[in-house]
Amino acid sequence: MFKIPLQNRIWEIDTPQIMGILNITGDSFYENSRVNSVELSLEIVEKMIREGVNIIDIGGQSTRPGAAFISPEQEAEKIVPVITAIREKFPLLLISIDTFNSLVAAAALQAGANIVNDISCGSFDANMFKVVAEHKAGYIGMHLTGTLYTMHEVPERENVVEDIITFFKSKKKVLADLGIEHWVMDPGFGFSKTLEENFTIVKELGKLKELNLPILLGVSRKSSIYKTLHITAADALNGTTVLNTVGLINGANIIRVHDVKEAQEAITLLNKLS
Repeated sequence: MFKIPLQNRIWEIDTPQIMGILNITGDSFYENSRVNSVELSLEIVEKMIREGVNIIDIGGQSTRPGAAFISPEQEAEKIVPVITAIREKFPLLLISIDTFNSLVAAAALQAGANIVNDISCGSFDANMFKVVAEHKAGYIGMHLTGTLYTMHEVPERENVVEDIITFFKSKKKVLADLGIEHWVMDPGFGFSKTLEENFTIVKELGKLKELNLPILLGVSRKSSIYKTLHITAADALNGTTVLNTVGLINGANIIRVHDVKEAQEAITLLNKLS
């Protein structure tokens, strides 16, 4: 079992968990995941809870290739009212803020979020780790390479999994110096990886266990799935479920998804086989 301190509570990860995606943006790569009002957000979250979600991941800035970047103030303006409303209606629900900006993270944590989900693992904002430590928040750090503007470019390397392990070993030292010993790693499926490397990550996910951190896998409807199958993101649910299932078998502790019901069904069936 993993235990992640979250302010005044403990996030226990002893069975596979589901993170539901809530995009407060009109620019997400999957059109059906876009939400533009507090009222609709509450409806979607309530549905996700009925279907078995454990964490709601709220983002106001798209990170798809070619996405336009907004200011931290604009990002916070989008997400704070949603987090405030969700926290009021669902006081015990775990909420994460999907941001690489420390100012947005601080605003979200003050509004009631419990966890920071940072695609850059502190690489884009030098103050991110300090904000997490000051708020005693949970933290999810993702592997990628490059800068904010080059994060979808793929560097030359011999072994993507070895690079991911080296990356997280370095981040563990930095976070430990700030008192953050227990957090979640995300190998970054779809970010600064080739299509082949993305599938290698899922296949060799178990190798990351040497880091002794919970593993989050985020494959939901991503381009490696729909390009391989010659379909669109809208048609990539079946492919997503296949990769999520393999990922869970290979050691994923959390799966980040657009479709909670199907993710919960996969976990339920896998539990029957264990």
